[in-house]
Amino acid sequence: MLYLHPATLPDVEPHPCKPPVLHTETPDDATSWTAGHRHTLRTLVTEHGAVLIRGLHLRDADQAGAVFHPLAPALMTDKEAFAARQAYSDGVYSSAQWPPKQPMCMHHELSYTLEFPGLMLFARLTAPTTGGATAIADAPTILEALPPELAERFEREGWLLTRSYNDEIGASVAEAFGTDDRTAVEDYCRANAIEFAWQPDGALRTCQRRSAVVRHPITGRRCWFNQIAFLNEWTIAPEVREYLIDVYGPDGLPCNTRYGDGDPIGEDTVQLLNQVYEDHTAREPWQAGDLMLVDNIRTAHSREAFEGEREVLVAMAEPAHLADCPPTTEMSTR
Repeated sequence: MLYLHPATLPDVEPHPCKPPVLHTETPDDATSWTAGHRHTLRTLVTEHGAVLIRGLHLRDADQAGAVFHPLAPALMTDKEAFAARQAYSDGVYSSAQWPPKQPMCMHHELSYTLEFPGLMLFARLTAPTTGGATAIADAPTILEALPPELAERFEREGWLLTRSYNDEIGASVAEAFGTDDRTAVEDYCRANAIEFAWQPDGALRTCQRRSAVVRHPITGRRCWFNQIAFLNEWTIAPEVREYLIDVYGPDGLPCNTRYGDGDPIGEDTVQLLNQVYEDHTAREPWQAGDLMLVDNIRTAHSREAFEGEREVLVAMAEPAHLADCPPTTEMSTR
């Protein structure tokens, strides 16, 4: 860890089990400080995949938003969310609403969309009593660590995400698409290579095929980039999975993933993916007031289970298009 004065930011020596952490003496104006160091901070993110800045003492949503905007002036609107968020201002959201005792496994934010954030920004306002770290993992390293035959199959076929929207769990149609107007939802799906079907009870089911491996648009490095394990049925807590299947049936789970050709992904494969992530995870417990920047393509992130109050604000920026990260497999499943 390095202790930095606002006037200079030297190179970072990363710890193998922790994200790079920058310590700075508390500036009088955190917004001006981050604006003045924007180029250097973004360079560090490109080089290391993520950087955690400690010492800004961010206290509330207004201050966090004021720091986000100089680092990424154009913040993205959350679309196709898998869990609800609270919006504080344009482009500034709460972390996804997810049960505290259930971890959110490693994933790349919105990796199932055609346009996804290249940069994630996290501001910790309140740290939990225990747990709750936003851990990270290097996507090129994960790809290299996977069994070659498995990685090659996913790279060749891509992966399928199926979703079933209901009012009990996960994001609703309105929360995911920004509207519950059927015509608008259908137009969005057609424009974004998403197959859709309205059920007799009015529920919506969708299916989309996406790339599992992409090339980073800046560095050209091949990255394992998806949410195959996180959104698969075998990552759901067993008692929750059994309840959902009893209520909605095996085809009505809120989310599930398959191989690109439609074959189911076995529990052993999902466990392997999660274990490879765990073997290459870097984590640093949050402290109140921390700021973290993550290259969303180069670096996967997770949210560990926690106890106590945890408040993290999130912003997404620097939109990247799947078509700019070839080779890609996005297409309708028909």
